[in-house]
Amino acid sequence: MIKTFYSACLLFAILVGTSSNSQAQLKRFSIGPYVEAGVPTGDLSDTHNTGFGAGLNADIKLIAGFGVTGSVGYMRFPGKDVVTTDPILGTTMTTSYSALQAIPVRVGVKYKFPFPLLYLKVEGGVAKSVGSGENEAPIIFAPGIGIRFLGLDVEAKYEGWYKDGTAGFFGLKAGYNF
Repeated sequence: MIKTFYSACLLFAILVGTSSNSQAQLKRFSIGPYVEAGVPTGDLSDTHNTGFGAGLNADIKLIAGFGVTGSVGYMRFPGKDVVTTDPILGTTMTTSYSALQAIPVRVGVKYKFPFPLLYLKVEGGVAKSVGSGENEAPIIFAPGIGIRFLGLDVEAKYEGWYKDGTAGFFGLKAGYNF
């Protein structure tokens, strides 16, 4: 009877120890959906309105507060109708810009500060155009700062798309990581 009790306690201790180790390993990786909004800057603000997007984000924790991150999503900036007036002839002309749609694929590094919640992130990647027939994708550079509390992740960033000039925007990204 005592041997059975000790065996059961030993088995229970092994299961608890194994499950806590496996849960700690699982917490090193998280994945989840996100939504984001982007306010265009520079030349992009002259031709496009505020954009919105959604996607999937993944984080892998490394050592000493560092980690790697990656995301893939869809981003759309609606086009504007821009009215210009010829100063000499006095005629007006309306130019309609089509929506800018892309699938941004980003990878980067993340540093979580020793005090809780706050992190810095730098990502790079490409933004493949959707529906425009272009073969070349702009290169992305996106530094940001954010907070993560439990599974909720909110980040403020600047994202630049570089190809024949810069298309940039200030963005706010919110997601939940499982």
